[in-house]
Amino acid sequence: MIELGDLQGLADRLVASGEVPGAVVGVTDGREHRVVAAGTDGPGGGELTADAVFRISSMTKPLAAVLTLQLVEAGVLGLQDPIERWLPELAGQRVVRRLDGPLDDTVPAEHAPTVEDLLVMRLGFGFAFEVESCPVAEAAGGLGLGPPKPSTVALDPDRWIARFGELPLMEQPGRHWRYELAYGVLGVLLSRASGIELPELFHQRLFEPLGMRDSGFVVPEHARDRLVQSFVGTEVFDDAASSDWLTPPDFPHAGGGLVSTAGDYLRFVSALLNGELLRPDLAAAMVSDQLTAEQCSGASAQIFLDGGGWGYGVQVVGTRYGWGGGLGTLWYSYPEAGIGAVLMTQVLPPSPATIAAFADTVGGWASR
Repeated sequence: MIELGDLQGLADRLVASGEVPGAVVGVTDGREHRVVAAGTDGPGGGELTADAVFRISSMTKPLAAVLTLQLVEAGVLGLQDPIERWLPELAGQRVVRRLDGPLDDTVPAEHAPTVEDLLVMRLGFGFAFEVESCPVAEAAGGLGLGPPKPSTVALDPDRWIARFGELPLMEQPGRHWRYELAYGVLGVLLSRASGIELPELFHQRLFEPLGMRDSGFVVPEHARDRLVQSFVGTEVFDDAASSDWLTPPDFPHAGGGLVSTAGDYLRFVSALLNGELLRPDLAAAMVSDQLTAEQCSGASAQIFLDGGGWGYGVQVVGTRYGWGGGLGTLWYSYPEAGIGAVLMTQVLPPSPATIAAFADTVGGWASR
């Protein structure tokens, strides 16, 4: 197990770099969890504590992927099931002829997207970095591309999916890995397939069994004094006292809506390392690259995956898997070494230097 002194040294170095005002760093070997903090909860703020609550944004995706695979294991849904089985609003969606073309210049979809297409983000809709202007992305508006505040998505799940169903797709399903709206769709599907509202589904299947008491789509009442500020540079993005995460969202976003702590997330990381959440074949598939070279050739994959692959809800680089959040959080697991580590900061965009220092250090621990 990594020594506390080594863990504290990493947290101190990350803060000393000046890229983030504070950092919480945690590590697990599947049996024991260790968590330390350094710095403050914001520029000029108070001392950051190890049990601080963070908005984990896209680190929500791995949890949503596990929920999906649990429902596959239970026979509720299948990976190759067309999503229109539960989302009839999306039946017959067409595809724009060109990313920068008008919404009414479309062709038929070659096949209906599947549950696996959502997990692997091959839906055919997301960020369109290839063009300067993308009318269909602009028309998506309040559907929530990226890591917004919950209040920026002012639609309940039924209205959200109905609105999405009115739009054509950006490209043929299955063609490319395209970040990230697929997980918004996935959350609606999970709720409908299970018959349980998404926040309660997370609670029943993950938070309660794993003891993740400080996690949810809304900050638990007992943890509100531990929610940290969120920043864009040095400007407040989401104030802790009036946070968007203090009230239940209209749309619980399975792609990026959760709050959590380092300790809570390590419980999830540990359960994955120990094979406690899924049967072996699904657990192995989750952390195996599911993309072809062609699917990795798009701009989204080149920017976000940077040469890595993608499993079900996680990036895969060699034997390492994990993912980060746009508000400054990060997780890597090294199953061969039997360790996983999390980093919690709250600055948008995430600091490349901080990510690199964390990755290099944890990678070094894994190679011992």
